[in-house]
Amino acid sequence: MLILIVLGVRGCLDARKNRALRDYADDVTQIVNETDQTSKAFFGKLEDPGGLSVTDFVAEVSADRSAMDNYASRIDGLDAPGDMGDAQDNLELVYQLRSSAMGTIADQMSTALGDLGSERAMTIIAKQMQLLAASDVLYESVARPEIDGVLGDNGISGSDVPKSVFVPDGIRWLDESEVSAALGTLSTGGESATSGVHGLGLAGVSVSGTELVEGGATGIVSEGTPEVEVSVENQGESTENGVPVSVTVNGGGTLQQDISSIGAGEVQSVSIPLTPAPEGEVTLEVEAQPVPGEQVSTNNKASYTVVFE
Repeated sequence: MLILIVLGVRGCLDARKNRALRDYADDVTQIVNETDQTSKAFFGKLEDPGGLSVTDFVAEVSADRSAMDNYASRIDGLDAPGDMGDAQDNLELVYQLRSSAMGTIADQMSTALGDLGSERAMTIIAKQMQLLAASDVLYESVARPEIDGVLGDNGISGSDVPKSVFVPDGIRWLDESEVSAALGTLSTGGESATSGVHGLGLAGVSVSGTELVEGGATGIVSEGTPEVEVSVENQGESTENGVPVSVTVNGGGTLQQDISSIGAGEVQSVSIPLTPAPEGEVTLEVEAQPVPGEQVSTNNKASYTVVFE
């Protein structure tokens, strides 16, 4: 009787473990399939943007980035049963690479499709394609075989997780010239703006909390890396997405950050660290890049004299 009880308990535990492993495999399969749909949508836009404007294209890439962040979060939240711990760790790394790469691509996209800093942004995007391709290799060579191996070792069949290739024609998209050619079909100069009035204006500029004023020198006492806070007002009638804001120090290198979205009549701000930190008296030139359809852009930029003490 004792032996029968032990065997019965062991059978129940094995059945529970197998159910947990099957549920885990089903969850991974669902996330992988959704990931593949996001891949098709993203690279489909690169291959053929169709009638998308630059603004719409940037917005859709941002949506793809959000989807990838969601997948990575769901992968992190999976409960890896039994011996699935190592496989889960590698799967999390796969999705960390994908989420990080798509995040950087989305951040750089509006700059890549503009004029200022577009060449550097293209290079950054091409490098992120390499990270996405590396995630494909890690998934196919390590994570997927480990997951299927644990399932097989526990006698579970029919629950193998699917293949997942995020970067189609991987060799092609690792070539920066191919990325540039694909994005070259879109440009701010060729974008058709939505109807209505479009326009931006600087609503305020400060450094480390001290407001700057044109026509005079402003003293700044700053420790560490000073930051330029730029507020931009959307003076038009439509939401503007992916607005690049730049700061140039003494006519030298340009530092840039993007405002993801500004609704009509709204003011949004962005902080741009000054690296390396300036010393003494410098001239800061601040500009919010004009949006498609903007007729007057004189209030998009300003020049300030700042004395760093």
